[in-house]
Amino acid sequence: MIKTINQNATAEIIVKKSKFIANLFYIETEKEAKDILSKINKKYNDARHNCYAYIINEINESDVIQIQKSSDNGEPSGTAGAPLLDLLKNHGLSNVLVVVTRYFGGILLGTGGLVKAYTESASNALNKTVIANKEIGNVYDIEIEYSELKNIEHNAEIIGYKIKNIEYGENVKIRVYATEDKFEELLKVSNSIINQTIKEKRIWI
Repeated sequence: MIKTINQNATAEIIVKKSKFIANLFYIETEKEAKDILSKINKKYNDARHNCYAYIINEINESDVIQIQKSSDNGEPSGTAGAPLLDLLKNHGLSNVLVVVTRYFGGILLGTGGLVKAYTESASNALNKTVIANKEIGNVYDIEIEYSELKNIEHNAEIIGYKIKNIEYGENVKIRVYATEDKFEELLKVSNSIINQTIKEKRIWI
């Protein structure tokens, strides 16, 4: 299980005429982090610095690999990337990318001032998001009779699986996010699942 953010967030502060814009992103792979950083660099291409940190628990076929990286992006060593990484660690967060963009205001802040400004801006963004726990599970597509729908919905909260979307046709098609053990419990309490397939295997849910 990991603790992560449930939605992206942005916060901005001004410190001695320098503008700090913090952006938080939920990510699942290092490729996602690199793609977002590329977009941030293009969006804020007129900024002096785009400093970042991320912690990712990346799922492969049989294991989970943790990746941690940070960058000062031209700021004095240890004044931006490392404090941002420490912030994620101190909150026990994973699968999060934090990027803080700085527009220099002409006044030097010193090493202590920089650490405080980068940390404060990122903390403000964290205060705007929602923290959630995620587990490794699968996405299942199931088809049921209409008479079974209330039973499936009722047991979702009791057992702990998540229903993301429902399609109505000749029968009802439902997408379920669940760990393997919780999906097995679903099968035990269900009376009429017509068919089931795994849409995605081993993802964070």
